Amino acid sequence: MTALPSPQQLRYLVALAEHGHFGRAATACAVTQSTLSAGILALERQLDAALLERTGGKRPVFTPLGRELVGRARSALASLTAFVETVAAARDPLTGPLRLGTIPTIGPFLLPRLMPQLRAAFPRLRLWLREDLTDRLIEGLDGGRLDLLLLALPCDCGDAETMTIAEDPFSVAVPPGHPLALRSEVPTGALTGERLMLLEDGHCLREHALSACGLPGAAASQEFAATSLHTLVQMVAGGLGVTLLPRLAIAGGVTAGADVAVRPLAGTFGRRIGLAWRARSPRAAEFRALAPSIAAALSGL
Repeated sequence: MTALPSPQQLRYLVALAEHGHFGRAATACAVTQSTLSAGILALERQLDAALLERTGGKRPVFTPLGRELVGRARSALASLTAFVETVAAARDPLTGPLRLGTIPTIGPFLLPRLMPQLRAAFPRLRLWLREDLTDRLIEGLDGGRLDLLLLALPCDCGDAETMTIAEDPFSVAVPPGHPLALRSEVPTGALTGERLMLLEDGHCLREHALSACGLPGAAASQEFAATSLHTLVQMVAGGLGVTLLPRLAIAGGVTAGADVAVRPLAGTFGRRIGLAWRARSPRAAEFRALAPSIAAALSGL
């Protein structure tokens, strides 16, 4: 009978790939570096295959087989987690830990209102939060490090199941005295020729803003890009250009104290706010049960 790797060995392998450093991987696994190294070496001997190149360098270098097995180890650990979660979900839904990931253009504006509501509705639910860019959140979901994502749709969510909760239309923010501030709403055609300020590459809001309005990527300023919506608003207030802001951020106070004028973007242009979880997750029913509470928090903004 083939000897199977232990879950701990798989965790060591995945942690080493994620941290790229034996010491940090060991810390993440709450073991000593020698224990982690010995565990991976035992795994290689058990498989009779080299997973790491023994070059003597300080950073671990995975063999092609090692890189492939890291992905399979993530999937195996996610399946083991789902195995246990199936029992917990059946016994007592919406209790215990829930690792929620969200993006920077949603979390700061929605969570201050949402968290008290969730604590009141589900007092035994313990939420662990992570804020990051969409691509890295999807990686965390696939790897079993996150259970549920609160993000903007559409996005490339891989095999994850998604659920739309609310629409989040765009408005235009312009400097004081700008001609567009005289309009009650701004048609997308009026943005032609304007210096469009957006978040830097990697933020899904950048792509949503451009695609929703039918604007090419070249329409965005190539000289300046912001890492947060608050910085973006200050750049607009300084007269550097105009930008598109989602209603959620505006209602959450992103323009508070900034000398900018905000006008609705004409038409039905915007993004969708939704949830994403691993396909066939045993907690899918729980995640759907959270949707009304999130929708209620959104409707109050």
